[in-house]
Amino acid sequence: MPLLPPTLEQSFSRRRQTVLRIGILGASRIVPWALAEPAARRDDIRLLAIAARRAGSAQPLASQYGIERVYDSYDDVIADPDIDLIYNPLPPHLHAEWSIKALDAGKHVLCEKPFAMNADEARRMNEAAKRSGRRIIEAFHDRYHPVFLHLQQQVNAGRVGKVRNLDAIFNHTIPRIEGEFRRIASMGGGALMDLGCYPIHWCRSLTGEEPTVTDVDAVLDPAGYDEEVVATLRFPSDVEARIECRMTDGWQYYARFTIEGDRGTIIAENSLLPHRGHTIIETVDGIPRQYTIGGGTTFDYQLAAVVSALAEGSALPTEGTDPVGNMATIDAIYAQASLAR
Repeated sequence: MPLLPPTLEQSFSRRRQTVLRIGILGASRIVPWALAEPAARRDDIRLLAIAARRAGSAQPLASQYGIERVYDSYDDVIADPDIDLIYNPLPPHLHAEWSIKALDAGKHVLCEKPFAMNADEARRMNEAAKRSGRRIIEAFHDRYHPVFLHLQQQVNAGRVGKVRNLDAIFNHTIPRIEGEFRRIASMGGGALMDLGCYPIHWCRSLTGEEPTVTDVDAVLDPAGYDEEVVATLRFPSDVEARIECRMTDGWQYYARFTIEGDRGTIIAENSLLPHRGHTIIETVDGIPRQYTIGGGTTFDYQLAAVVSALAEGSALPTEGTDPVGNMATIDAIYAQASLAR
């Protein structure tokens, strides 16, 4: 039987004696989903401050979610002595700069994916964390949800036997609108950076290993970014993984992760955002099953994990060497495709 997850109430039952006070850099569209709404469901978080580059764009978010202080600049948020953690949802080309500033100012950082522009930047971000005695965590929210934990447990328990192949897909249309950073290479755009970072992370997390890139097929836009990437990875345990990411027209959050072993197969339909609807399709020893796993949003579980880890000093799976490894794989895929970044 599949492992039943804890309820959200059970998952969030540990409360700190003090409240975690958070400052937000930017008023991007992900802020409500990833932070503001989950924070509103907790009593141990205080959204203290926000700033945005465009004058006036932070105030609506502040009013809606009770963010107490609206500043004129990111520097002002980082300098606020009352803030414990900075949430950095800026475009990728700004992740290293502002995360390092926050770490040097004595703040912890929750940084959106992709962590950096490349592995070298990721290493510098970790060095800043070590220097400051603070922590920087990459926001791979799906890694903390019971669906992914279930897949990991099934593999570790030998449910499908020895894993031979992985097939990891995330396709989602990115609109062609002016200023869309996901279609600007210099800002960290491209299908691999925005979408492919997830399938890479699924495979790396499931195997616990770092891969070698053996083959890449990329479709490039004339503007210099990748619209589609299909890559083959080989892991030290002899697992082969196929990674697919497409930002072309016709897709709407198509996420599928297939785990194939010598006893059978497990397919997770929409393990990326399982709270929006998912299915686990399993065929083991010739016997098919189909089921779902209950739980809250991926962002609720991520926030709960961050709060607990900072309170207790426990390690998280999306910090330390993990972000560097993910960026190193992205770098290797771009190098194999002869696409300069």
